[in-house]
Amino acid sequence: MQFTSFEFAVFFPIVVLLFYIMPKRFRQLWLLVASYYFYMGWNAKYAVLIFASTLVTYLCAIILGRLGRSKEPRNKRTRVLTLVIGLAINLGILVFFKYFYFLHDTVAQLASVFGIRFGAPRLDILLPVGISFYTFQAVGYMIDVYRGTVAVETNFIRYALFVSFFPQLVAGPIERSGHLLGQLEAISHKKMWDFDKVTRGLVMMLWGFFMKLVIADRAAILANQVFAIYYMFNGVALLLAMFLFAIQIYCDFASYSMIAMGAARVLGIELMANFEAPFFSRSVSELWRRWHISLSSWFRDYVYIPLGGSWCTRLRKYWNTMVTFLISGLWHGASWHFVFWGGLQGIFIIIGDMLRPLKKRLTDRFGVRVNTFGYSFFQGVCTFFLFMFSLVFFRADTVKDGIYYIQRLFANFDIWSLFNESIYYLGLDKKEMSVLWAGILILLLVDMYYARKKAFIDTLVKEQCLAVQYLIVLVLLVMVVVFGVYGEGYDATQFIYFQF
Repeated sequence: MQFTSFEFAVFFPIVVLLFYIMPKRFRQLWLLVASYYFYMGWNAKYAVLIFASTLVTYLCAIILGRLGRSKEPRNKRTRVLTLVIGLAINLGILVFFKYFYFLHDTVAQLASVFGIRFGAPRLDILLPVGISFYTFQAVGYMIDVYRGTVAVETNFIRYALFVSFFPQLVAGPIERSGHLLGQLEAISHKKMWDFDKVTRGLVMMLWGFFMKLVIADRAAILANQVFAIYYMFNGVALLLAMFLFAIQIYCDFASYSMIAMGAARVLGIELMANFEAPFFSRSVSELWRRWHISLSSWFRDYVYIPLGGSWCTRLRKYWNTMVTFLISGLWHGASWHFVFWGGLQGIFIIIGDMLRPLKKRLTDRFGVRVNTFGYSFFQGVCTFFLFMFSLVFFRADTVKDGIYYIQRLFANFDIWSLFNESIYYLGLDKKEMSVLWAGILILLLVDMYYARKKAFIDTLVKEQCLAVQYLIVLVLLVMVVVFGVYGEGYDATQFIYFQF
């Protein structure tokens, strides 16, 4: 079941209505049933996998909690073994469904260099929706219990709901047990109805639908057409496709997170923010502190810091950064072009760190005022272009295709195509392109508001007088209904991060 589907438009009001009218003690169970029903809307069989992940991490955490209270040396070894078993089972399931043929084909290619040929029969392995997200959420809880930073959750219903809570189940944000479990416990005994929270949540959901249906899915039409046969277009078309793909992937994923946050808030539950106006960042490292925050912080806490973090030599810190981003790239997809894309992020951050002393000397030497709007704007544009450039390898089918795309971008840049209206033959006519630019302008204004106030659109709307509040909501609603990308064969285009 997708947020943009008719089924969800029926499902969500029913869930909310029954949640608020039923006795408090049944709320956790009701949300758990609703969450499994939501997930089984894709493939009922894969509910077994999320249940298995839930059961394994629940039992391992119980064992870890009990052993942690003992000071016997052998219990330390048993705790480590329990953690390893829990990690092996959960990550093993993830590796099998997501990386089996990637690993198989990579090993086969290496073996062929030495004249060794082998191959496993091709199995019909479908990637379960959201497996990377709920696996990381469950594994993170188990590691936190091992570290002693969170208490063991003994209530299986509540823990199962934590792993499968439907608003953030299939594409995040990847919640932490310390933030979400307590809120899930509270719904069984606290008054949850709050008119302000409900209306704010609905506004956030509406904004998410606007980002997805008006901007992301419209930008995808042009980006998909150009990337599919990029070798037939000139540099202007390729640059436009690069730009719109950057907008598409941001609006696509941020919209899911926004709808998830809004849906959870309607139920009285606060999810962590996942995007904080990342295109207003002044460096790639800052961008990754504001882009997919739940995943970035997960890799920071469970990969980067255990490797040594930044509390080590500079060379080791750079190694830790590269390893973390290479793994992050692989998390995004079982292909070398994702690994290459992740490596580019690490390289950008390392080079930025290495050049920081030189940049300071130059700005001091020439009297550049670094706190001005002009300097910040210049940094923001450079950061965006670096990220947009790297996304070519994220979107391309292979690293080779990405390299050729970049080569063709610079080798065949016909500036006159901007004036002969040929860009309107890339999938979007004048009307559609105008709607897209209008949507991007609205997005820019809302993100600019967040960059200044550190508050989302629900706060922006609430700050206005009642008439303006209704006007904003009406405009967004009309644009979603009238200008949302629908049509023959439309299936509420899958959110990009479903594949991860």
